[in-house]
Amino acid sequence: MRATQFARSILTFAALMTLSAQADDRNRRSILLSEHPANGPHSVYVKGQVITTLRFEQPVNPSKTKVIGWEGRLEPLTVVHNKVILEPIRDLHRDDGLPLVVTLADGTEVPFLVRPPWLKKENDWAPLLDQQIDVFKNQDSYASMHAALADALAKNNALTEENDRYRKEETSEDHALAALLASGAIAQTPFNVADRFNGNDGDTEISAQVYRGKGKAAVVLRVKNLNPEHSWSVQRVRLVTMNGGRDRPVAVRATLREITPGGSGVLAIVADGGAFVEEGALTSLWLEVYRHDGLRQAFVELDPSLIAR
Repeated sequence: MRATQFARSILTFAALMTLSAQADDRNRRSILLSEHPANGPHSVYVKGQVITTLRFEQPVNPSKTKVIGWEGRLEPLTVVHNKVILEPIRDLHRDDGLPLVVTLADGTEVPFLVRPPWLKKENDWAPLLDQQIDVFKNQDSYASMHAALADALAKNNALTEENDRYRKEETSEDHALAALLASGAIAQTPFNVADRFNGNDGDTEISAQVYRGKGKAAVVLRVKNLNPEHSWSVQRVRLVTMNGGRDRPVAVRATLREITPGGSGVLAIVADGGAFVEEGALTSLWLEVYRHDGLRQAFVELDPSLIAR
């Protein structure tokens, strides 16, 4: 395999891919309002140039609905019947919290805090983006109970899928190999280095090694987080056929769940030789790594010659 095959496509950094502005189930949630005085305002997590919609059960009074300190940070607030639409001009700072008061047609005032898409979980920061929030005042209404049931089912299905995935990974040869690569135990694997590349986009510095194996291929990314504020983590890894764009299974292991500002970590990815077969013939694959905020961080072409015995 020639080095130039990789040089054209090895690392493509953050500007290539942004989060879609169209809400999906991952970025949609429900809020049930509480009358308890101890409960503070709900947070709304927004991202620069991505629309977030708050949807209520009754019309919203636009003259009494406002965001404090929005100038230079958000586009002017838009109210359409029972919807409040937010669109940040740019990403908010992690410590930002813009007060939003939504006044419903019956005079009820609902307070929120407009925040960047980062949620504190124990000792880590995890990404969270709201693209649609369904807000229910009447917890006994059909719509409210239906939303609560849908949320519970979605969480249960996600946990079930996660448990099934963990069980499969415990006995997976590819995941075991990825764990060895991530830990630096290259000598205990069947892989040999086929190519090396480096890249830096200002926020992230990556050195990449592409490996040839016996019926398998692998990529190891050594990541240094140069961002002074946000931790770096992987949102997803995709392996697809170059021509048809069909997804292929891939094993992923990382030394850290999140890389804190100034820190470093290793991401190891292993693809079985069967992933390179399409309609009985060998085909090249695209490996895509998306980081915490949905931006595509790395883009690697894997040639079938990597799995040659």
